Amino acid sequence: MRVVIADDSVLLRRGAVRLLEDAGHEVVGEAGDAEELLRKVRAHKPDVAVVDIRMPPDHVDEGLVAAAEIRAELPDVGVLLLSQYVEERYVTALLEHGAEGVGYLLKDRVAEIERFTDAVRQVGEGGSVLDPEVVAHMLGRRGSDDPLDSLTEREREVLGLMAEGKTNRAISETLYVSERGVERHVTAIFTKLGLEASDKDHRRVLAVLAYLRAN
Repeated sequence: MRVVIADDSVLLRRGAVRLLEDAGHEVVGEAGDAEELLRKVRAHKPDVAVVDIRMPPDHVDEGLVAAAEIRAELPDVGVLLLSQYVEERYVTALLEHGAEGVGYLLKDRVAEIERFTDAVRQVGEGGSVLDPEVVAHMLGRRGSDDPLDSLTEREREVLGLMAEGKTNRAISETLYVSERGVERHVTAIFTKLGLEASDKDHRRVLAVLAYLRAN
């Protein structure tokens, strides 16, 4: 994957560059602020932009705003956001226009080399990735009128792993069930959420969005 990485912490940025290059990715640009990020992405058109949410000048949501601009202007560029804390509003803002080619990880995951580099690969291939801590936090806040209440405990586990960006095979390995069993759970989730097969819509993405919006 060709990657542009943006973070105002030179130490974290250089460490991430080293990890990505060791994993076989090509880092084609680095940026310390949102403006420089946009310039580098427009110039190099990478497969993935790895973006810190809070960057200069105000350290509020400059990275998120830049990510939204990248998604609107260059939809083929995947965006992986990094955040110091679990901030649900950033997750929903990132995914409100579709979950394909987007991801959200806590910065601590950069040190988990395989998880970080795999997330970059998944996002670059058009998948979606959510930090497991974000998923667990959202599951813990489900309300009593949640439309997902019709799901069984196992189906909620499957949907949570889908939200993390895992494939059916990866879910099968995580839950120690057969891949055919995972397929049955996924089909049940689609049915209970009223997601009918369509050439225009991606049911897996819609299920994850329903999951996010309900939390």
